[in-house]
Amino acid sequence: MAVSLHGSSVSDNIESVLFTEEEIQERVSFLGKEISRDYKGKTPFLINVLKGGVVFLSNLMMNIDIHLSIDFMAISSYGPSSETTGAVKLIKDLEESIEGRDVLVIEDIIDTGLTLNYLISNLKARQPASLKICTLLDKSVRRIVNIPIDYKGFDVPDVFLVGYGLDYDQRYRNLPYIGVLKKEVYLDGEPMIDY
Repeated sequence: MAVSLHGSSVSDNIESVLFTEEEIQERVSFLGKEISRDYKGKTPFLINVLKGGVVFLSNLMMNIDIHLSIDFMAISSYGPSSETTGAVKLIKDLEESIEGRDVLVIEDIIDTGLTLNYLISNLKARQPASLKICTLLDKSVRRIVNIPIDYKGFDVPDVFLVGYGLDYDQRYRNLPYIGVLKKEVYLDGEPMIDY
């Protein structure tokens, strides 16, 4: 029987904390320094994949010590279940051209790689000067399509993660840490995932 999500504390249904707020901040700071060093003399154009990546982007930007620009895209390969369908839908496109620009895609988590593979193909067709990938979490155990990751926060196991922007049915995004969601929360129902 699924656990009721209404009226409970945001942390009540967390089985365990995978990465603490402090561990995340330390890693994001490191990534920001790497990006600042690698893009010195350039103005990277950061593309954030909504919605789960917003928290990561916000913190990452504050740790990058060079000029940058940002824009947002929303794409999805998830339907009303926890399994990817392989079908990709562009929900929100960029507002600016990326032709001739140094593009850095900011993701919260990469698992199968199907959605990101679509995004990379879409962006390459727009002729950026360069295109790199930065993800906070890499769930490579589920990878179907090989994706070159240039900046990575953490490798993660094949568990249902929430917090720090990641959600279950639009909940738990506001947790300051990344935790493992209790199985009984989603076992009886099909979770709505919007990484």
